Amino acid sequence: MSSQPSSWQVRVVPNRFAALKLQGDTVRKEEGHLFRGMDGFGIHEVIIESPYHNIPMALMAYEQVEKVLITHQRRYNAVKKNQQIRFINIFKNHGWASGTSLIHPHSQLVATPLMVPYYRRKFDVAHEYHADRGTCLYCDLLAEELKKGERIVTHTKQFVIFHPYASRVPYETWIVPKKHVASFGLFPSTYLAGLARVLKDTLFCLYQTLDDPAFNFMIDSTTTEDEDDPYYHWHIRIVPRLTTIAGFEIGSGIHITTALPEQTANHMSQFISSLS
Repeated sequence: MSSQPSSWQVRVVPNRFAALKLQGDTVRKEEGHLFRGMDGFGIHEVIIESPYHNIPMALMAYEQVEKVLITHQRRYNAVKKNQQIRFINIFKNHGWASGTSLIHPHSQLVATPLMVPYYRRKFDVAHEYHADRGTCLYCDLLAEELKKGERIVTHTKQFVIFHPYASRVPYETWIVPKKHVASFGLFPSTYLAGLARVLKDTLFCLYQTLDDPAFNFMIDSTTTEDEDDPYYHWHIRIVPRLTTIAGFEIGSGIHITTALPEQTANHMSQFISSLS
């Protein structure tokens, strides 16, 4: 491995090929009866996770992964101060099949002035569940998964790692904090060391058992204006890119998977148990 080229450990820079920029405005422009557009307003940053070019997060030290998560949270909380920003998405693409164009370990932050459709649906479902039951959907999900134990990879005092029921892809993995917090930005920073440990172990397990697969990693958090809401529960999703989404999936919205989450969770659980 190459020697460390500089004294920095994690850096944040604007994306050279930004999808969104702090130029223009957020006014919707009607372009006929059925068409509406707006300027590409927002923020797009790159978090460079290490000065080393050839060390993926799965092989980083726990302390370095913690530094990356601290940076993620600090940038989240800095960006949300912009009153025009409503939603912040932190994600990581690893491997060519994930959509990345750079090998150097990095993640990205994209902030938008509006709620994107995928997350709007997630929030609506969580809100409807809370209105109907009076409890958090994700807290209840954790309790049920721990009770059944069939899809649990591992759990600690602070986090549960499991493969969701009817996973869309093989080895889809969620890391969910036991403590109810809607916003990643408000999650206690004292828990980030524990999160770094379970995140690194999960990625190392995927790296070893699946031969360093391509994957997408997302931090799912609530909107910047609803950080104290009782119905959402921030979490991490890791989606390995082991299969190709084809015509049936695109045309129907139904995903065909080649492995059951009960099987994949058991496989990963055995490997992670061997690390301790």
